[in-house]
Amino acid sequence: MSYEGHAEDKAKILGSLGGTRGIIDSGLPSITFLIVHDITKNLNHSVIAALAISLILTVVRLARRETLQHALSGIFIIAICALIAHHTGKAKDFYLPGLIINAAYATFYLITNLVGYPVLGLILGPILGENLAWRAVKERKGAYTRAGWIWFGLFISRLLVQYPLYKANELNWLGTALVVMGYPLFFLAGWFTWLILRKVPTVKIEGSNELPTE
Repeated sequence: MSYEGHAEDKAKILGSLGGTRGIIDSGLPSITFLIVHDITKNLNHSVIAALAISLILTVVRLARRETLQHALSGIFIIAICALIAHHTGKAKDFYLPGLIINAAYATFYLITNLVGYPVLGLILGPILGENLAWRAVKERKGAYTRAGWIWFGLFISRLLVQYPLYKANELNWLGTALVVMGYPLFFLAGWFTWLILRKVPTVKIEGSNELPTE
């Protein structure tokens, strides 16, 4: 069985990466912060606006009886960003947690790829019915590894571009970089991941959750 033409597997992959709504829930508050700060030059107003957007998105999710996972995680992250920025009194520090997260993700993808347990396989394997059986199939393991390098490239490129802007206190350019390297690159990385994985048959293990030997 290959991914070719299997829309349900494609939906599972997108969903595991947060889905379109999840990306909006996590990204829109940061964009709101930038816009409000650019207009008002007031840190408190910008923080309140970002938190308000997070709360609105959560209420909408709740009203539609949808999963609150990404909305709640968005509120948590925005709250942390707001606390740090309020503590330091510097608007640029609102984006500091994002830089730390990108560094952590880049490190995680790098290490798991190098040790032979690509994180995409660990996430998607159980979702697609493979569990860890993909590790015994060279082609499938290689596909997860190649896709993992795409995500490593995404996170490390964000860090290399945005950290110098953060250090230079170029808030507008930093915000612009966040937008340009946010949704567009995320969807692009997701699309390339799909193109790589769809060409390699999934490894289905019927009636067993045991890890096959290599």
